[in-house]
Amino acid sequence: CFRETPLLDHLQDKGIERLVIAGMMTHMCVEAATRTADDLGFETVLIHDACATRDLVYGDQVIVARDVHLSTLSTLKAYASIKSTSEYLKAEKK
Repeated sequence: CFRETPLLDHLQDKGIERLVIAGMMTHMCVEAATRTADDLGFETVLIHDACATRDLVYGDQVIVARDVHLSTLSTLKAYASIKSTSEYLKAEKK
């Protein structure tokens, strides 16, 4: 979402410091956006149950979507605060 787009300039112009990320596909776009947001200095929150992915195939092996999703979330915990939708909404109400 940042590469060759005006997104970063827009966020900086608006003074935005925190990003909440959700979307499709956890192991591709969501992962890239989360890592880049952290690298750029944003406070980053990833809503794990508002993301999804699909089965992947490597050779003759099928890696089911749930495993792809969970393994990606496991690596992204170094780049973002990972929360469920309800956890995030509860924290925002405080």
